[in-house]
Amino acid sequence: QVRLVESGGGLVQAGDSLRLSCAASGRTFNTLAWFRQAPGKERDFVAAITWTDGSTYYADSVKGRFTISRDNAKNTVYLQMNSLKPEDTAVYYCAGGTYFRGTYYTQNPARYDVWGQGTQVTVSS
Repeated sequence: QVRLVESGGGLVQAGDSLRLSCAASGRTFNTLAWFRQAPGKERDFVAAITWTDGSTYYADSVKGRFTISRDNAKNTVYLQMNSLKPEDTAVYYCAGGTYFRGTYYTQNPARYDVWGQGTQVTVSS
């Protein structure tokens, strides 16, 4: 069974840091991405990393504050979030595409076919 399981969310104050984890099981994904969804809003791309060469991609809103990384041995991807802002409050989801090949990535959530259950991040002002 192919699964993605997120962890690490919580309630923090503005300026604090959090690290999210996404553990993949059942297969290795060429690309894993983080998305987030705030109440009443669409699911937005946050960051992605490709397994073959470690290329990383970020939404403009998180560049310089968030860092995506991977541990190949653990089949796990991380999202280090620094200098958190109230507008970062959302449910954060890990996503993978079972048909992605090579270094392909996309910011379109509809292209990803495996999703984790999500983890809540709340940033208070």
